[in-house]
Order: sequence, then structure tokens, then C-alpha cells
Amino acid sequence: MELIHNPRCSKSRQALALLEEKKINPEIRLYLNDSLSKDELKNILKKLNVEASSIIRKGEKDYKDNFKGKDLSEEEWIDAMLKFPKLIERPILVNGNKAVVGRPPEDILQII
Repeated sequence: MELIHNPRCSKSRQALALLEEKKINPEIRLYLNDSLSKDELKNILKKLNVEASSIIRKGEKDYKDNFKGKDLSEEEWIDAMLKFPKLIERPILVNGNKAVVGRPPEDILQII
């Protein structure tokens, strides 16, 4: 299991705490420091079974400054998330061929 994690995010910390309570120690991916590749991001989106635009954090400054009101294609949203990783919703738990966004954090329990 891999947790796409931002330790500064309360929801991400809550998701990690839930896993630790269950004695599950996923690999932690600090995606703001250890960037996702395009293939990794596409693979996560496939496992989430969602379009890129659905995991965009629209409250982020990078979104407001660069993308608000724009109609981007799937590839353009993926490229935007790679350039501005803060746009990626978190946490995301990946377990085998499944993934889930931990919003609320309890949602990660669906795939453990």
C-alpha cells in the first residue's frame, strides 16, 4: 500500500493515523517532495476511476491564479497537476489495483 501524503494536511494526517490504528504501515509518498511521474499519476487516476479534474483542489492559490474558469482537457489537467502538485487532492491510498481519496479520511478504510 502507498499513501500519497502531505504531512501539513490535517486530513492526510488523520488518514495515516487511521491506518496506524489498524497496524497498517503503508509506504508514504511525500508527493510534494517526491513528484509523481505522468505515468504514475495516470495509473492512480485509473485506479480511482475518475477524471483528473475531479481531484483538483480548487481552493489552492495555484488553481485560482492559473486555471480558474478554464476548460482543460484530461491531458492538460494531468500536466497541470504535474507542474503544480499542490493541486492534487490528498490523501490518496493506493492498494493494488484500487485507490481512494481520503476525503473524509475514513474513506481509505474501503480498500484496506
